[in-house]
Amino acid sequence: MNVSDGSYANDDAGVAEASPVSASSLSLEDGDIHVCQDGPRDAPALLLIHGSASSGRSWAPMVRLLSGSHHVIRIDLLGHGRSAKPADGSYAIPDQARRAAAVLDRLGIEHAVVVAHSSGGTVATALAEQRSELVTALALVNTGPSLAAYLAPDSAATGILQWPPTDEQLRELASTGFSRPGYQVPEELLDDVRSMTHHTFLATMQATRSYLEQRPLPDRLAVLGKPLLVIFGADDRRWRSSAAREYRAVAGAEVELLPGLGHSPLLEDPPRTAVPLLAFTAKHAVPVER
Repeated sequence: MNVSDGSYANDDAGVAEASPVSASSLSLEDGDIHVCQDGPRDAPALLLIHGSASSGRSWAPMVRLLSGSHHVIRIDLLGHGRSAKPADGSYAIPDQARRAAAVLDRLGIEHAVVVAHSSGGTVATALAEQRSELVTALALVNTGPSLAAYLAPDSAATGILQWPPTDEQLRELASTGFSRPGYQVPEELLDDVRSMTHHTFLATMQATRSYLEQRPLPDRLAVLGKPLLVIFGADDRRWRSSAAREYRAVAGAEVELLPGLGHSPLLEDPPRTAVPLLAFTAKHAVPVER
């Protein structure tokens, strides 16, 4: 394990770290996984999972709000960010979940609340399916419950034939991810797309689609018996926000709509996004045994 302290620069970009983080690269059998940790190591664990064509730094504005009372763990899924991008790797959702579990095992985490954004919610769901004892509760942020709720046209993603994409293509691709007036997409998040290969970009998109085609998330979650929080920007331009009510099929599920925000409330308004999340984790996070 190679460990270094580092942070993302450029406070104006909206993804700067509040303080230096512990960053490491964990070597798994199918590639290195980049991991960042913040907060007290003896605090209840939160695993944060990013969406497609993103990385753990999409959660950076939330870290300062969560790490005071939690051991916050962020991973870059295989194919993303600073993790490996093997041409022959499997990007299927169950395999991404298996790697997330392996990271928690390596870190000695026995219980975690798993928080995921967008398609990262499929990985969080698969993780709970695979390792029920590890996942104490789930919080999904703007994760579409099924493909029927999808709004954004496929052309923006699958129509990119050259790689890396042009700046114009990147900004078109990112445009539906935000709805708050005047919000400027951080350049670092566009760099996350540039850092992918064309193969990993398309393979990870298809993996999410395949997982949702097999079974909608509310059906999967309903049989797991895990506490569930669903946060949705009410002005999401990628998924119908009204579809968030489908998660009420999960017994006891809490659904919180955030007016004026779009697909990425964790970036558009971190403090407002943190309020329901912190209330949820206060009820369901498991203290570390001493």
